[in-house]
Amino acid sequence: MGRGLRARGRAGRPVLSCRSDDAAVVVPPYGCRVAGAPSSTTFGRDSTLPVLHEACRRAGLSGDGAELLRLGENAIYRLEANPVVVRIARSPERRTDAVKEVQVSRWLAEEDVRATRLAQVADQPFEVDGHPVTFWEFIDGRRGRPGDVRQLGRLLRSVHGLPSSGPVDLPEFDPLARVVGRIDRAPIPDGDRRDLRRALASAVAELAGLRFPLERCVLHGDAHVQNLMVPADGIPVLIDLENVGIGQPEWDLAVTATEYLVAGFWTDAQYADFVEGYGFDVTEWTGFESLRQVQAIKMTTWLMQNVNESEEIRDEYERRMRSIRDGVARRDWSPF
Repeated sequence: MGRGLRARGRAGRPVLSCRSDDAAVVVPPYGCRVAGAPSSTTFGRDSTLPVLHEACRRAGLSGDGAELLRLGENAIYRLEANPVVVRIARSPERRTDAVKEVQVSRWLAEEDVRATRLAQVADQPFEVDGHPVTFWEFIDGRRGRPGDVRQLGRLLRSVHGLPSSGPVDLPEFDPLARVVGRIDRAPIPDGDRRDLRRALASAVAELAGLRFPLERCVLHGDAHVQNLMVPADGIPVLIDLENVGIGQPEWDLAVTATEYLVAGFWTDAQYADFVEGYGFDVTEWTGFESLRQVQAIKMTTWLMQNVNESEEIRDEYERRMRSIRDGVARRDWSPF
């Protein structure tokens, strides 16, 4: 399949195998929407706390004592005084995604899909100092973990079964939409930047002309197990809807498959559970190698945005870069 990360091992037999005569779908051009100059302001707790407090003031809420839950594409805070989670996006370019996320949440509620719900705050999203801000109901539960991969597969199956012509005008899913901007802006050595651009160019070249075996559908767009919340009833809730779009379901399935084969996050048995939950093993498709390269780059560039936040993140970033450079899947990555 050309150059790429070479995996060690593969989990059990597929529930549904691909055939050489499956329907052909040509991949559209990817990665053209995001660019830009390096950001002069670090996106972190110090820069987002003032945004949080102003957004809460406008919403009639208090940001005092808020807890930073996660820092990635968004800064995610849990309010102390109200059962509300606040999502602060990195830049004004994310406003379209924030608007879509609000619309998708309402649609999924109408479709009875177990997904995150908006808090009772009018006129979302807000914009504060160039940051789109949204408010969500707090889900009293735990984050998804390895034992939940089967349920992730089942929930993805229900999302992929939604009508593509629903009430929300969903965009074409672009798996590389944010990668170019991350590479341009991240505080990394120039040599790393060159290596990532070279790896990205190789991956994009291999996407051209892929033949996808599954039908296009509604995608989640960031379908990893930590985008599940599991409340006391044990039934998972899907969160993080900003990447929802229309495209090939293989992209959603490639997330967990890459975490298994490249990162080593899952055991053989856990990955087999995911396959059984969804009903299709994307690793048995001959085009998966190309998707795996893209997903490994996405996982690395997502993490590198916060490379200066801690020594632990910096060490993990360097570990992932070694895999990108030498093309070997050591299965020794750590999740963040």
